[in-house]
Amino acid sequence: MQSIISIKGIEKTYAGGFRALKGVDLDIRRGEIFALLGPNGAGKTTLISIICGLVNATAGSISVDGHDIVRNYRQARATIGLVPQELHTDAFERVRDTVAFSRGLFGHAPDAALVERILRDLTLWDKRDAQIKELSGGMKRRVMIAKALAHEPRILFLDEPTAGVDVELRRDMWGLVRALRDTGVTIILTTHYIEEAEEMADRVGVINNGELVLVEDTSALMKKLGTKELTVLLAEPLAALPPELADWRLELNADGRELRYVFDRHADRTGIPSLLARLRDLGIAFTDLNTRQSSLEDIFVSLVSDRRPA
Repeated sequence: MQSIISIKGIEKTYAGGFRALKGVDLDIRRGEIFALLGPNGAGKTTLISIICGLVNATAGSISVDGHDIVRNYRQARATIGLVPQELHTDAFERVRDTVAFSRGLFGHAPDAALVERILRDLTLWDKRDAQIKELSGGMKRRVMIAKALAHEPRILFLDEPTAGVDVELRRDMWGLVRALRDTGVTIILTTHYIEEAEEMADRVGVINNGELVLVEDTSALMKKLGTKELTVLLAEPLAALPPELADWRLELNADGRELRYVFDRHADRTGIPSLLARLRDLGIAFTDLNTRQSSLEDIFVSLVSDRRPA
């Protein structure tokens, strides 16, 4: 698939010698939802800020829809909408006016119909004449998204878009992001809510200590690294694992009443039936079975933990 953003060898070293980014290479596909994950201080916001022209890279190059972000700054920036993590807006401005003003900043002619459509899509039309200071935190974040969409960008950056909003509003915003993608807008989001990436993203990138650790299709990542866990609740406690169960990777909990079996859900298709049959052969009765599939959060924690500096 054609790339809309191409990042080559991006480095960023701040005063004092801190390397926030270390040779990042990344291509973001046109029309996809790409989730950038990483712990605090990993370099997510720095990378977004460089792409959007808010921070200068120390080395490397970036092109946005074929425009170099340094040589062709105006053309590159015109294709981008940015919703920053912090809520920056004039508290006394009215909702409709601030969105219309953002459109004008990019040299676009006024378009009242477009502004109305954006506000309606974001459930802001009823608040169109309200001052920003009168809105809730979730509504203010919607205003930030409306401002970012006012100049009709083909790329939208969402830096922690649902931070501080309730679950219901978060779900609404997920729907909005999908709707934008359906119109051809490329979405890049950073998030601490890993379920957002698992729910929405076509691909996931993991960044840690300024390095891009992994880029993978979300579904492929889950298949490749995802595991499944079976917990067997025993009718009677075991003092120790019988040697006859050595062929399975089993853990016995402290009180001897639970067996835990972790396995690859794709490679191990006969493990559970064989294990249960073996338990019956040994006269080990059980009262219940619970299964759990690894989440993207489990995978993320594992990837970051494995690459922590010594």
